[in-house]
Amino acid sequence: MNDAETCVQELLPESARSEGWRGLAASFPVMIGFVPFALVLGAQATEKGFSAAEVPLMMGLNFGGGSEFAVLKLWTSPPHVLLVVAVTFLVNSRHLLMGAALAPYIQHLPKRKAFPALFLMCDESWAMGLADARRRLSAGAVPGFSLSYYLGASAGMYLTWIVFTTIGAVIGPWIGDVHAYGFDMAFTAVFLVLLKGMWKGVRAAYPWLVSLCSAALTCHFVHGAWYMAAGALSGVISAFFFSEEK
Repeated sequence: MNDAETCVQELLPESARSEGWRGLAASFPVMIGFVPFALVLGAQATEKGFSAAEVPLMMGLNFGGGSEFAVLKLWTSPPHVLLVVAVTFLVNSRHLLMGAALAPYIQHLPKRKAFPALFLMCDESWAMGLADARRRLSAGAVPGFSLSYYLGASAGMYLTWIVFTTIGAVIGPWIGDVHAYGFDMAFTAVFLVLLKGMWKGVRAAYPWLVSLCSAALTCHFVHGAWYMAAGALSGVISAFFFSEEK
């Protein structure tokens, strides 16, 4: 065992299980918030021609709610594949910044553990894992990042997302227009709660403001779903420049 491995306090199996349960319990309110949002997405997928078997396949391989809604918004028969791929990449490009922010906390992990963990990363699990790592470091815990906590939270969200998008696909034809029930507000509510917990001042929110304004202006002046690409791309670029200035 080398010095680096000696410095890293590995979790015992019993501790790993308790950390996993802690992450699952902490993510439970977010999982509840996922349910109506997932039902909406599953129902919209069936309206676009996806079968109940294809919905969990798409959601499981591309675990990023924003890009999944973008795909459905752009989906036609036959689909414009290049446009769908490009918009999906732009919407998911925020994961580049999220991964960069998380990298210092997971650098002690071997790749065989880090890559599967990153596959399960979504906005909510990233925010929870990062916030928990900072709390643990401030309390003197080494390492600060608890992989078991993160996986417990991520796995719960991942399974909730797949299960309830599938249920939405199955019951979609019977519940009709899901927007009439206000279910699409669930995702916005979850994000507002997460942003409140990560608030660091107005300056840190500048990229969000740039993304919001770009998306709103594009939606108003440009026909189609290009506002998704505009918001995602402007947010990533502005985040880079604001971080450079800092």
